[in-house]
Amino acid sequence: MTTSPIRWPAEAIWEAVSPLLPGFTVEVLPSIDSTNTELMRRARTGQCEPTLLVAEQQTAGRGRLGRVWQSDAGASLMMSLGLPLAPQDWSGLSLAVGVSVAESLQPVLPPLGPGQPARVGLKWPNDLWLGGAAGDRKLGGILVETASFVAPQDAQAVPQGTSAGTARYVVVGIGINVLPRSAEGMSMPPGCLQDVEPGLDAPNALLRIVPPLVAMLRSFEGYGFGPMQPRFAARDVLQGRAVTLSDGHTGTAHGVGDDGALLVHTAGGMQAITSSEISVRPTTVPPV
Repeated sequence: MTTSPIRWPAEAIWEAVSPLLPGFTVEVLPSIDSTNTELMRRARTGQCEPTLLVAEQQTAGRGRLGRVWQSDAGASLMMSLGLPLAPQDWSGLSLAVGVSVAESLQPVLPPLGPGQPARVGLKWPNDLWLGGAAGDRKLGGILVETASFVAPQDAQAVPQGTSAGTARYVVVGIGINVLPRSAEGMSMPPGCLQDVEPGLDAPNALLRIVPPLVAMLRSFEGYGFGPMQPRFAARDVLQGRAVTLSDGHTGTAHGVGDDGALLVHTAGGMQAITSSEISVRPTTVPPV
C-alpha cells in the first residue's frame, strides 16, 4: 500500500487529449465508490463533457456481471473515461478498448519461453489476461456502459459528418492490477503490471493508455471494430482452446468475427456469441 502522495500526469494527459476532445478535463479523486458510477450519475444530470476520472481508491468498484473491483491506493489503476460517442455500429467496442489498452501496455508481444516477460493477452469480451510460464492470470478488466438517453449534441463534441441525434454518452471503465494481490476469493490467479514491466506504476500506465485510447475511440466512430479484428486475434487467449459457456454448452473457440462476436464450434455447429452476459471460460489450462 502506497503512503506517499501519488503524482498523476494530469497535465500531460490533458495536453495530449484536449485537441481531440474539446472541453476535456482530468480529475483525480482520493476515494470514490466507483468511477463508472460517478460519471453515469453526472451524465444523468446532463453533465456529458469529456472527462477522465481517476480514483486512487474505490470502495464499490464494479466489473462485468456485477463483480466487485476494489483496491488500495497505488495497488491498482482505476479509471473511467466518459465522452459522447456516435459510432455507426457499437458492436465490439469493449474488444477494441481491450486492444488499445493491451498494445499501450505492451506494444510488442514477447516470445514464449523461460525467462520471458508475461504476455498481455485479451480474453473475450473484456478482460486483460497474462500468459507465460506462470500460466493464465487476470491482469485487469474493462466495463463499458452507455447512458440510457441520447447525449446532448455539441458541434465540437460530435465528429463532422455524424448525423444529429445519434451520439450517446459512453463510459469506458478500466481496472488494472499494478502490484501483486491476493488470489483469495478469485476464480483465477491475479497478475499485475510488475509481471509485465517491473517498475511500471499506475501514473505512467495511465499516461500510456489514455491518449491512444481516445484516438482509437475516434477511429471506432468511423470504422467500427472491423479494422481492430486482426489486432485482437494476435492477443486472443481463447483461440483454439476448449471453452465452456455459462449455459453449459462446450466447444472450441475460433476467434471473433468482424462484429466482435465470439465464434465457438459446438456439437450443434458454429455459434456466434454476442451477449456479454454469457460467461466463457477455458475448459482446461494448457501446459506451458
